[in-house]
This record gives sequence, C-alpha cells and structure tokens, in this order.
Amino acid sequence: MLNVEENERLTRVGPGTPMGTLLRRYWYPVATTTELDDNPVKAVRLLGESLALFRDRKGRLGLINERCPHRRVSLAYGIPEEEGLRCCYHGWMFDRTGRCLEMPSEPPGSTFKDRVRTTAYPVAELGGLVFAYLGPEPAPLVPRWDLLVMEGVWRDIGLSVIPCNWMQCMENSLDPVHTEWLHGRYYNYVMSRKAGKDASGQRMVSRVITHHLEIGFDVFEHGIIKRRVREGGSKDDAAWRIGHPILFPNILRVGWTFQFRVPMDDTHTGHVMYQVYPPPPGAKPTQERIPVYEIPVKDERGGHVTDFVLGQDMMAWSTQGPIADRDLERLGETDQGVILFRRLLREQLAIIDAGGEPMNVFRDPEKNTFISIPVEYSLIAAARRRQLSTGQAPWSPLLDVVEEAWANAPEDAGAGAREEARAQAPARTR
Repeated sequence: MLNVEENERLTRVGPGTPMGTLLRRYWYPVATTTELDDNPVKAVRLLGESLALFRDRKGRLGLINERCPHRRVSLAYGIPEEEGLRCCYHGWMFDRTGRCLEMPSEPPGSTFKDRVRTTAYPVAELGGLVFAYLGPEPAPLVPRWDLLVMEGVWRDIGLSVIPCNWMQCMENSLDPVHTEWLHGRYYNYVMSRKAGKDASGQRMVSRVITHHLEIGFDVFEHGIIKRRVREGGSKDDAAWRIGHPILFPNILRVGWTFQFRVPMDDTHTGHVMYQVYPPPPGAKPTQERIPVYEIPVKDERGGHVTDFVLGQDMMAWSTQGPIADRDLERLGETDQGVILFRRLLREQLAIIDAGGEPMNVFRDPEKNTFISIPVEYSLIAAARRRQLSTGQAPWSPLLDVVEEAWANAPEDAGAGAREEARAQAPARTR
C-alpha cells in the first residue's frame, strides 16, 4: 500500500513532477493518420499540457502549444498553410519549431515576430498512429514494436477517454485474478440481466471464469511478464510458459493488440486500442485508410457500458475515483503484480534521478528495426472460433470481415502465419 505522499509522487504527471519527468522520456500516440486526413488540426492533451497537432499543406506534422501567444486563443482552430499553422483570430502563423513566421497586422518592417516563439515538440508517424515526445532532447527513437511495423495485415484503431489516472489502467493489467471475476462471473451476471446471453460474451466467460491456481511475474527487458495456471491447466501451458507481456510504462499487449494508456493529465487517460489482424493465406488485405472508431465508456444514461471486456475494465478503473486513494487499500497475496509494477516505477524514477535512461528508451537503430514480443494467445485460433470480439472492442468494423475470412479458410491455413508476418521485417530484436 502507498501512503498519500507516495501516491502523489507516482500519479501526478504534469511538468516538473517526478512521474511527469519519467513519462516524458517516452513517445505517446496522440492521434491517428486517419483523423488528420479528415481534419488536419487536432487539440491534444498530454502529460498535463494542452497542445495543437497539425499537418501543414506540405504534409509535415507539427505539435505546438494550443494557446496562441498573442491573445491565448486556441490554435486547435487554426488554419494549416504551406509553412505552418495560422491562428484564426489575428493571423499569426507558427511553424513546426514554434517560430512565429507572420504577424499580418504589425507595421511593415516590424521585427516583433522574430522575438516570439511558442513551445513545440517532436512528432512522428508509425503504423497509422501519430506519436508525440515531450521530453529532453535529443529525442529517442519511436519504438518499432512488431504490431506497428508488420506488413500485409489488417488494422483498426479504437479510441476512448477514461476519466481517471493512467496508473489505474496499468495496475489492472498486472492483476490476472480479476479476469475470472470481472470478465467471468460479473460478465455472466450482466448477460443474465439482458434478454439473453450473446454468443461472444458466453465464449469469453467460458474461457476466463476458471479459477486461478497460481500466478507469477517476471521483469524482462521491456517490462513485466505475467503468468497464470488455471484449474485444469499446468505450467506447460502457454499462459505460464510464455506469459502475458506489459510493456513499460504504459502498454498492455493482448494477442495481436496493443492497448496504449496515454496519460493526458492527472485525471484523464487516452485509451488507444490498436488491433492487428493477419489474413488467411491467399487474402491480400489493402487499407487506404485504417478504420478508426470510438469505444464508448458510458451509455446515454451516464452508466458504464459493461457488456464487453474493455468496458468492464474501464468501469473498474474509473470507479476507483479520478486518482485512487491507495493509502486506503488493503492488498492481498494476489496483488503481487500491482506491487511489482509500483516497485518498477520507483526503480525507473531512481535511474533518471541518477542521470541514466529508463527501460524502453531506444537510441540504436539496429536494435529498433522490429521489436518482437512473444505472446501466449493465438489470434488465428480465436479468429477461427469467432472469438475476436469477445475480449476487447465489439465495435470494430473489421471483426466480421476477419472472422469470416478465417472461418472459410482451409483447416491447415495459418500454421506459420505469425512467423511469416514477422519474417517480413529484415531485422529484429528479441
């Protein structure tokens, strides 16, 4: 359990805070390329800062302070032009580095614009996402996690804003035992209150409701591996032998899905559900646009939507409060993963306090070509059983397409699909 002071230290993410200083060493997805195709300017909230993301008319990305230095009007309503973003209020224009290029109402010959700058941060595109970095220069490389750089796959992206601190989302991922209750018994109860059980929900309950006999956790080079043995299983099963990875500091890997938990500020978390689907042999997936869709947190009456797994998780995260009162917790034996994650946060804070770099900061291009993360869960098997929608986001526009393609594929198709997808990258780290 954490006292009030330590809870503050680990949860506050704004500029100058200990955790904010650590988290600024990482890149975060703040938009999708599809969103910017539809509207080239977007308001972004990240690590307690309000920013304006834009693509200028030359196709270049910029990320600057949302408030115009002139009269503090939001640049999220700015006009993208050839060289930058122009404020809608009086026409001041800023480039990607934060320089003021034009002040149309100032007298001819004025050098005022040369003395005005605004905050600007690096941005980069990868895998259909736009990443931002708010930390010290030089910026590290954007991690080329396997799912972001695989070729010949389908992708879609689900977005939500969760009204709570990012740590609540991550600690949930270090708590294997909650699955048999929240996603098993509670999910069963939710379905019992509806007109009838839906098939995908029932398949999910059947898969996770079995009691845990043993759980285990190991720190590895990219974060923490959690392991489990359920009744009827053994340590020979993939769930223990390979385990389930959490990538430090803010990513859960579930099968061929990343869940990015983006710390917007102390009490709001952006959630990015990044799903990758391998096609069966013979299919040639093409995507001019990656589908982007909203995953609802609450229904029209203001209650949490809890008839799918991620919705159940979002309810559990949010109802702990904007920032959980960890000094009031009573932790038990099954909370060892939560305790380990908090310890790892402290260790990484100590590393940067000593002038070092925390884990998962990549600077060597040779080690950042294709970062492969082994997982215990077979997406191909799930697709064949039409189980893709049971665990995460049933609003995905691709689920039916992918499940139908695999359901109709030959029985021996897909035996080496994951290895084939991985092999499309010429180099990778292990």
